[in-house]
Amino acid sequence: MSQRKLRVGMVGGGGPANFFGGPHRRAILIDNSAELTAGALRSKPEESIESARDLFFSRGYPDWQTLVKTEAALPESERIDYLTIVTPNDAHFGPAAAAASAGIAVLCEKPMTTTLDEARRLHATVAAHKTPFIVAYTYTGFPMVMLARELIRDSAIGEVRKVEAWYPQGWLATKLESDGQKQASWRVDPTKAGASGCGGDIGTHAYEFVRFVAGRHATRIRGRLKAFVPGRALDDDFTVLAELDNGGIATIAASQITIGAQNDNGFRISGTTGTLEWSITDHTVLKHYAGGQPLRLYRQGAEYDYFPGSIKPYLRLPSGHPEGFHEALGNLHRTLEWTIRGQRGEKVPTPYDHPGIIDGVAGMAFVEGAVASSNQDGAWIEMPKIG
Repeated sequence: MSQRKLRVGMVGGGGPANFFGGPHRRAILIDNSAELTAGALRSKPEESIESARDLFFSRGYPDWQTLVKTEAALPESERIDYLTIVTPNDAHFGPAAAAASAGIAVLCEKPMTTTLDEARRLHATVAAHKTPFIVAYTYTGFPMVMLARELIRDSAIGEVRKVEAWYPQGWLATKLESDGQKQASWRVDPTKAGASGCGGDIGTHAYEFVRFVAGRHATRIRGRLKAFVPGRALDDDFTVLAELDNGGIATIAASQITIGAQNDNGFRISGTTGTLEWSITDHTVLKHYAGGQPLRLYRQGAEYDYFPGSIKPYLRLPSGHPEGFHEALGNLHRTLEWTIRGQRGEKVPTPYDHPGIIDGVAGMAFVEGAVASSNQDGAWIEMPKIG
């Protein structure tokens, strides 16, 4: 079957103060196998259409409702192949559910929704329509994170005992929202961000390392959420202790008031025979500590034979030419693209198992459990059911 570029729609991401629309657009275009087609990029209809034109989308729409309805009515040869959602959290559920119901695949920013109930309902819709769905846990697209996952699955460090996952930032150490900074304002607003600010925004990324890399999940958690900045409605610091399904433990620490930290997320996973460690600050290297053995450094590069066949199609450059954030995000788009093409019978590499709808639900269950625990002075809470 001959291939064509996939047509991609986008909701949100078109305003001058928006951060994540730009990285997603670059990630979509990075492999020259997809194009920007349909956009409802801003909340005001006239600005939405203007932004789509300025950013070279083929079709601009006044709102996401019109986009999904119009695209779904087009013949398959013309309509978008998937929809990317890069709005604030409160505007994820509507377009995601509408697109999934129309059989349009979705790549949605995290946290997937603002509540666990919404996440469960979205899961039911996606499952009913068998819609391909990816949640944008961007850091799972880094090749060294994917390699760590494969090594753990191959028992390179034995049985997982402890996971330490961290994600400190410092940009909200002052009351930035008081100055009208848009990215800060919606993240500290419960009506837009949900029940947790720091936890929903970046704590879910850290927890996904527990699920995606270590292959474990929390069964009980204790949470301490705190707003250090006076007058802030949502937490700007998020700390969780978790018991894991295999009897191991995990610490998940996220903060937006750690002055000096920029985006310093990472993990250390210790097992019965070794430890794996990775950090965004040195993202092309994965450290492997084995008992009684010298430290082994895995380095990123398309030529290295320690990358399994499941990861090699996601490597674009030889060692010494670092692939970073846009490429990692591009890998998530690539996974969704190959999933769509594979369902159509096109010959493509097997898509990697990047986070999907169930991971989005698990992230919301984690946030809900952490909030509940923190509200009970850090009491142990059974993790809410995903289904």
